Amino acid sequence: MREFTTPAPAGLEATGGLADSLYDTADRTPDLVQLSRRTGDGGWQDVTAREFRDEVLALAKGLLTRGVRYGDRVALMSRTRYEWTLFDYALWSIGAITVPVYPTAATEQVRWILAETQAVACLVEDEDAAMTVGAVCDALPDLTGIWQLDRDCVAAITEDGLDVPDALVHRQRLGVTAANIATVVYTSGTTGRPKGCLITHANLAAEADSLLAGWGEVLRDTGGGQPATLLFLPLAHVYGRAVQIAAIRGGFRIGHIPEVSADALLPALESFRPSFLHAVPYVFEKIFQRARRTAEAAGRSELFEQARQVAVDWATAREQKAFGRGPGPGAALRLRHLAYERTVYPKLRAALGGRVRTVMCGGSALRRELGLFFTGAGLQLYEGYGLTETTAAITANPAGRPKLGTVGQPVPGASVAIADDGEVWVRGGSVFGGYLNHPRCTAESLVDGWFGTGDLGRLDEDGYLTITGRKKDLIVTSSGKNLAPAALEERVEAHPLVSQCLVVGDDRPYVAALITLDPDALAHWLKTRGREQLDAWAVLADEQLHDEVQRAVAAANTAVSRAESIRAFRLLPREFSLEQGLLTPSLKLRRTAIAEFYSTDIEELYLS
Repeated sequence: MREFTTPAPAGLEATGGLADSLYDTADRTPDLVQLSRRTGDGGWQDVTAREFRDEVLALAKGLLTRGVRYGDRVALMSRTRYEWTLFDYALWSIGAITVPVYPTAATEQVRWILAETQAVACLVEDEDAAMTVGAVCDALPDLTGIWQLDRDCVAAITEDGLDVPDALVHRQRLGVTAANIATVVYTSGTTGRPKGCLITHANLAAEADSLLAGWGEVLRDTGGGQPATLLFLPLAHVYGRAVQIAAIRGGFRIGHIPEVSADALLPALESFRPSFLHAVPYVFEKIFQRARRTAEAAGRSELFEQARQVAVDWATAREQKAFGRGPGPGAALRLRHLAYERTVYPKLRAALGGRVRTVMCGGSALRRELGLFFTGAGLQLYEGYGLTETTAAITANPAGRPKLGTVGQPVPGASVAIADDGEVWVRGGSVFGGYLNHPRCTAESLVDGWFGTGDLGRLDEDGYLTITGRKKDLIVTSSGKNLAPAALEERVEAHPLVSQCLVVGDDRPYVAALITLDPDALAHWLKTRGREQLDAWAVLADEQLHDEVQRAVAAANTAVSRAESIRAFRLLPREFSLEQGLLTPSLKLRRTAIAEFYSTDIEELYLS
């Protein structure tokens, strides 16, 4: 077993609960702006550390009057918004445990999570969500309250606690230790029913403090202004949660936006003007494709392509120099890069608010070329890797020394090892303590402090990890050929028209694929060819479109052997979606569900 460890800086050991840092900051720097709330006109209202502390304390007193007690579990079923953070810290202030639930969760998923956690209350956004929870109340004897944000439950609960002394909350808070469970976060459920991960205050503090220790300086490099980030990651996902906590502990400013569509996100970025961002690859893919389509519509597609290639070449040369494998960008490349730095790259950065210089990416694999492009365009990208069980990132590209295409080295205080079968094992302060009500799964996954991730990977000579696939996703053809599909799918998805690709072939004579198209990219592709928009079913029979996707498949196949190459594919009439149950909330493919849903299409791929 090959192992690599990043030492932890002194003083990273957590004590007390997560809420303590909020109260400490308010005492030390009461006028520090900690959050900004979205106003009705699209602007932002600053909230100081003192103001946020007072709101949290007042809500915590109200929660006590509503019957929430130390150790109780309360579900938060909401999109990313200010009130999410407010409830998180109020519940932690009285020693309660939060249970995130995706607002898109199906009724059966909601029933399962609330029943297994024995939640005593559930926060929801609107009437539809309240009805979803209400529909399963009969099966939830522990549930005593449903609180609705659009009915101003915050004000109502706060008012209930007006007569409760502050000391009662502080007594509860000071009883919370780092070893206490802070939250029960459910896995994405790509291979079965989600399991609840028991994550402690120490786990979340270790994750946040590792982020600040390893990357705090590059996040603070904002020309003297306060670092700020716009949080649009779902707070029901552990990645968004870790970013929230790191920002609170680090004295950064946070804004919230509940939607990740370009129409909602881009105006928010422009008005909030963050200095750094955390996002999943999907967001960067969409930003890149939008920029390319804008250039094409303006008749500047050739200029954009040249600028893209120069950014990739410049970032590649800089990376090679950082590792002693090249001299860095030559004079000609530096001049071309400078020219585009004056004309093209600032427009891309302006779309993100103009202040962003550092972006961190996780959740799934990011194409190396895409990372190089953003880095070369002045947005230094750091890719990381983690799971719910590791409380978000357990590895990340180190500050000042990223190697794009990898997920970096272990974060400070963590270790990574590769088992004989290629499985990635990890350990560190952010690794969870086990699964709720699943002792057998816990015992199988946690061995002497090491957690078996189920992912396959390799460590290079510099200790950088590359994820190559997932053990359970391995495809074994009828001829006995093993294939990890992720890399092949990623290459197909690099084509601008392709949205998603699922490679199939288990116990089949050859490898095939199901492919969906990006609706915006398809509309643009048709328009540039003077063609009418196609309906969803006409797409499947369009020969020109099929030939275009065939070129994407052929390009992807050049990177693998013939036995591993895609021999047939089927275009589908619409993208895999959350609503169909074909994606996890973090937008990963539910492979088994997709194979079942499109079983007829898969069978037809093997009839000829």
